[in-house]
Amino acid sequence: MPTPQVDTIVHGGQVVTSTDVYETSIAIKGGRISALGPRELLPPAESYIDASGKFVLPGAIDAHIHIDSLKCDDWQTAPLAAAHSGITSLVAFCIYDDLGGETLPAAINRAREEAEASSVLDFGFHFILHNQPYILEGLPEAFGMGVTSYKMFMTYKARKYRMCSDDFICQAMDIIARHGGITQLHCENGDILDYLQNKLIAEGCVHPRYYPESCPPWAEEEAVNRAIKMGAMTGSPTYVVHLSTQGGLERIKEAQREGQRVWTETCPQYLLLTDAEMERWGPHAKMGPPLRPEGGPDSEAMWGGLEGGFVSIVASDHSPTTKENKEPGWTNIFKDPEGKTIPFGTSSVETMLPLMYSEGVVKRGLPISWIARVLAENPARVFGLYPRKGVIRVGSDADLLIIDADHESTIKASDLKSRAGVTLYEGWKLHGRPWMTLLRGQVVLKDGELVQKPGYGEFLACGGPTPPIGGPLR
Repeated sequence: MPTPQVDTIVHGGQVVTSTDVYETSIAIKGGRISALGPRELLPPAESYIDASGKFVLPGAIDAHIHIDSLKCDDWQTAPLAAAHSGITSLVAFCIYDDLGGETLPAAINRAREEAEASSVLDFGFHFILHNQPYILEGLPEAFGMGVTSYKMFMTYKARKYRMCSDDFICQAMDIIARHGGITQLHCENGDILDYLQNKLIAEGCVHPRYYPESCPPWAEEEAVNRAIKMGAMTGSPTYVVHLSTQGGLERIKEAQREGQRVWTETCPQYLLLTDAEMERWGPHAKMGPPLRPEGGPDSEAMWGGLEGGFVSIVASDHSPTTKENKEPGWTNIFKDPEGKTIPFGTSSVETMLPLMYSEGVVKRGLPISWIARVLAENPARVFGLYPRKGVIRVGSDADLLIIDADHESTIKASDLKSRAGVTLYEGWKLHGRPWMTLLRGQVVLKDGELVQKPGYGEFLACGGPTPPIGGPLR
């Protein structure tokens, strides 16, 4: 028998890229893709994976997930939940100890140490900047440490230092632009939201059903427009996180037509759910931006933005908190009895990929290459991981997602690995599932079971953004 010249060959499946579907085999050596071609023309391998009847995609990336000490999922449980859903890499939002005066370089070292000890998946970092001038001093060093994307909030006025002034945003954008990074913005007009929330509280309108009224769609559109203009002024590539409105999308499309480097993502919740969920789930469905009006134009606009290539990425915005912290919101969706804000966010990383395949590919008939575009290649491009991640090509990391299109299942919170204990998709039917994943050539998920252990993941130093794949899907 010939001596093996590669480690693994994946064969028999249909290989899916962001533009094509074709039959080929994938040879893996030393954690990277070493060759593509007919199995009979590839060198002998130590092991073979038969993917017959299945789709073989680039490893999926969740580029919007919150992992910090304030959330109920940490660097062990969040990557475990993501891995069970077919994701192979995360680019997570991290925070620094602003009250303690922690610098960005110190925070990056701390977060990296925590993640390397616990994460089963590869990981990179975004960092959230609060409205504190001192933190900007650490940006140049942070870029040298492989952190090139930074997020600021244009809302959450009640949280100390959280809402960033336009002046601070522009200062940060100037530095980010000079160092070749990308600015991310949560676009809602914080002054308007604060006014409306206080008005509703004064009127006694504190049931969860009233929460969406405190965050009207036009407040997102206004802030998106402002973000675009500040990006143009400073020269910073600009990324609008969790886009949820038709009006905001129209502003982004205008900027893209003018050639500005403005990109955006949306999330499954804005594609599949509406504000009607506030009656059933109450505080568990409180998120920012809110779920948009039932019967309104927004969810279909998000689908249209994806089909047209104007919305580049789908991400989870996984940001769960415990039931105990959420439940007081049934009495007052804005404040608990001690005056603390009812937390925003929901558990979503474990349901994102299966829902997007089931609802987008199976039900809406989007091409399977859409998954490779919005959940692999474009996240890698925008956040400086391309071509190491996000593609199936020689020299790239051997990160693969193999989908069994025939499998059927039902979403149940009791089956999920997140500590949140609640999913807004309870009882949803799924068609298709992640059957196997490989990360750097090693099997991570196999037939629903994890093979690797916490600590297998490696830190990903990110570079500058590459424009995402755009244009109509069909």
